[in-house]
Amino acid sequence: MHRPLGAQISHMLRGRGVEVIFGIPGVHNIELYRGIEEAGIRHVLARHEQGAGFMADGYARATGRPGVAYVITGPGLTNILTPLGQAFSDSVPVLAISSCLDETAGRRGQLHQMRDQEGAAAMVCDWSHTARDARAIYALIDRAFAEFASTRPRPKHVQVPIGALGTLAEPAPPPSPDPSTPEAPDLAAAVSMISAARRPLFLFGGGAKGGFRAARTLLARRQAASFTTYAGRGIVAPDDPLAFGSFLARPDSAGVFTRADLVVAVGTEIAEVDLWRPSPGHSCKLIRVDVDPEQLAGADLPILGDAAKVLRALAEALPEGRSDWTPAEVAAARARFRAETDAERPGIVPMAEALRAALPEDVTVYSDMTQFAYVAKEVWDMPAPGLWHHPFGFGTLGYALPAAIGGKIGRPENPVIAVAGDYGFQYTIQELGTAVELGLPLPILLWDNGKLKEIEESMQRAQIAPNAVIARNPDFLALARAYGARAERPASLSGLCDAVLRALRADGPTLIHMTPDLAG
Repeated sequence: MHRPLGAQISHMLRGRGVEVIFGIPGVHNIELYRGIEEAGIRHVLARHEQGAGFMADGYARATGRPGVAYVITGPGLTNILTPLGQAFSDSVPVLAISSCLDETAGRRGQLHQMRDQEGAAAMVCDWSHTARDARAIYALIDRAFAEFASTRPRPKHVQVPIGALGTLAEPAPPPSPDPSTPEAPDLAAAVSMISAARRPLFLFGGGAKGGFRAARTLLARRQAASFTTYAGRGIVAPDDPLAFGSFLARPDSAGVFTRADLVVAVGTEIAEVDLWRPSPGHSCKLIRVDVDPEQLAGADLPILGDAAKVLRALAEALPEGRSDWTPAEVAAARARFRAETDAERPGIVPMAEALRAALPEDVTVYSDMTQFAYVAKEVWDMPAPGLWHHPFGFGTLGYALPAAIGGKIGRPENPVIAVAGDYGFQYTIQELGTAVELGLPLPILLWDNGKLKEIEESMQRAQIAPNAVIARNPDFLALARAYGARAERPASLSGLCDAVLRALRADGPTLIHMTPDLAG
């Protein structure tokens, strides 16, 4: 059946498993909206394209399926570039489809005109291309989905000229079978090195989450010690006596790495935002496992492959053995790391630990760049991976609320909370309207210290007189109620926990206002 190309695109996406599209319609992309309902796709109207992009990101992280966003030419695309940059940094499969002008070289002054729209998106995406006809857009969408399934997932952008969106087109071809990643390579050398090590130390990143059960098996079989990055939390069991946790960024964790005689890094970039120092601190051999060849440079034994498959193969092949790591030295290090964290940002650790104890075990957390999250990411152990999502690499503000909306839409049966700071929350506060409109039972924990405190403290450490770190805040409770949301200001830790549990049962979002004096 011939339809306008914009409608065929929605039908194609539905045939590839897309159930939800996030976006904002505009005069340039209305043809994309012609076929959404007919295709059986749900559309979520964001209040800003940045919110739409973060919603698609949150949806993808919650479901493991690509998040899709529709945006208009020019400012619609530029508004979503920050979320696309975040998705690139954190390896999240997001597909942005935008309209574009039919011709820009010989005309100036057109609505939403940019000098190089395709090039702008290419700076924050894995790739960005223009599809000038049906055949091209179908091929690019299938390429995006194939790469999401078989390589490191990163955002893609496809743009279609306005005129082409309205032309009649044949339906897209049937979907091809999903490509499969190669089986685990020959691991004999890795098995030999791990078996011979007396103090093997594993480092798990977010790329290893699909193999967390195998990771736990091999750690127990080999009695190896471990760290996780923030994105890798939950891969290692919280009660593992040889787990150093997610304290990787503690300066003294480098001392732990000096005591290892083999480091095995799985599914991690070992990036600056993981360590906050040039290297982990090891002087021993390094095995690296990653699906991205770029991450294997410098390893003594590089293993290119899917982390889950490699971990399962290692768990089966490794013989049982004992290591020289002891639960006592791990417990002592964890206690020291926790004390350092508490001393750096006083009052947050008790709040985080009270919430962790009170909330359901399967709660999913979306956090923003805020001091509460910086502390919680170290002390809040997760029972499984994929339950805490944060703008780790790009480090944008305004992520938590829209991403949590996307996550709740993707997994409506799961409890979801958002954690934001008073300043960053105002980047995307308008998405409260979306959460209210959808009736989402979403607690929003707002950490309000009345300033950009992390920046203030950075200035003080640099001996710079603090400047531009205090902004007049609104009455957050009144503002939330104006949107139609609930709002509470608890007076104690027990009141905080009760408020969050009530919010999880509500028929709409609840803003929960937290201040530093809450811990007493």
